[in-house]
Amino acid sequence: MIQLYSAIWRVSGKRQIVLILLSLAIAALAAVPLSYQKDIINGLTGNDLQNSDLIRLCLGMMGMITLSLGLKALMGYRASILGEDVTRLLRNRIYEGAVEAKATFTESKRGGTLATMISAEAEELGKFTGSAFSEPVVQFGTLISVVGFIASTQPFLGAIALCMIAPQVVLVLGTQKQVNRLVGERVHVLRRATDESLAEGLERVNQSVVDDFDAIFETRRSIFIWKLSTKFLLSAINGAGTVAVLALGGLLVLDGRTDVGTVVAATIGLDRLRGPTSFLIAFYRQVSSTRVKFDLLREVAGPQNAKNN
Repeated sequence: MIQLYSAIWRVSGKRQIVLILLSLAIAALAAVPLSYQKDIINGLTGNDLQNSDLIRLCLGMMGMITLSLGLKALMGYRASILGEDVTRLLRNRIYEGAVEAKATFTESKRGGTLATMISAEAEELGKFTGSAFSEPVVQFGTLISVVGFIASTQPFLGAIALCMIAPQVVLVLGTQKQVNRLVGERVHVLRRATDESLAEGLERVNQSVVDDFDAIFETRRSIFIWKLSTKFLLSAINGAGTVAVLALGGLLVLDGRTDVGTVVAATIGLDRLRGPTSFLIAFYRQVSSTRVKFDLLREVAGPQNAKNN
């Protein structure tokens, strides 16, 4: 994984810095709307909110939301352009590497493998490059911002938020190794199938190619089982977290130890945590799968240089 990120930084380090700065700004704004919601709800339930105050709070909340969305759009555009640029660079390197090593390439890396690398595998790695640094920064920063806000208003509810995240991390780390193995198997089988189908031509059906297609199907089916089983458990943990916040928060309100606005903000905050948590889990899976494909592509593309930085 270190080699993957080192290669990404060499070809796009300067542009990654801009994306990281945008990510930090977005993360810093993540909990601001929750603060506005808390003040609005407490003001309405306490009957001490004037019309002008309500309008001011709503306009402020909308302003923060609009600013955050604008920064996200800018970051998304720059990340997408960067991904396409790296995809182009990678395809050129794969193609040029294949031409330079033509004698050996035709024996071990035939046309089907080259086509798969240039089309699908290069595009997947290129797209990943655009969000390799910025997306985990903004999502992890959002987690810190929202959990920090909840903990600052009610430590018990903040503890529940943390307890909801920890088992999800452990669960994903425990299952991803198996998924990575299956991803590597699928790439190898797909390359072999494309090589054999092109080598035989279209004169007759090659049974080994058909068998490879069946093997790819079975591999994907296994991946689906692992991923969907994990997703079920993660959703159950999220549901339990929401119920726990409502139960504990309700008891604290009844005892006079917190207010309704804090409980509502904490509940909304948990919903906002699901997005970043789900993304970070999916991102970790993507990093793991991309690392496998990166190692396979390096056989032809070689290490990236810094000339396009």
